Amino acid sequence: MHHFSTIPLLTILTISLITGCTRPQSPSPSDTVSQAIGNGSDNDLIPSGIAGDYGLEGRSADDVIANGQYGDRTMLPNILEPVYFGFDSSAIAPQERIKLQEAADYLTSNPDTALLIEGHCDWYGTAEYNLALGDRRASSASQYVETLGIDLARIETLSKGSLQSISGLAKDQSFQDRRVDLIILK
Repeated sequence: MHHFSTIPLLTILTISLITGCTRPQSPSPSDTVSQAIGNGSDNDLIPSGIAGDYGLEGRSADDVIANGQYGDRTMLPNILEPVYFGFDSSAIAPQERIKLQEAADYLTSNPDTALLIEGHCDWYGTAEYNLALGDRRASSASQYVETLGIDLARIETLSKGSLQSISGLAKDQSFQDRRVDLIILK
């Protein structure tokens, strides 16, 4: 008799496991940032209605990136190497910290310069989530550089989310999109 009472229980458990274990869906093309933003302009970095939900602040007209300028400062890209992150993470891996040390050393040797830290994400996730994750990555790098003795007044952060990501790549192929770019401002 005891054997018969476990059969319905096992049947129910089996059915719930089968129906409850569905494979996660990849984001649809409608989740991409370029469609969520509307006009697709790189200067429109936080879609309307998103900033408040994720604690992001809109940028002022002085913070516009155009023609190699960030506000009134000249951007000098490719002097410092990007810092890469793990999937869905804003933690700085030990092997990536040396790049932030190099940024701090550069700023110490060049007191008339500042640093723009641009947070980037891969194409997985919604536009809103990626903007918030890009912001967390940029903030994490900024805080680390501050611990190395650089005044936060010399550091700007900006999230580009997945604006410049390559969509359709597998997670192990899209590692180059999970980064912060370290751009010198002069």
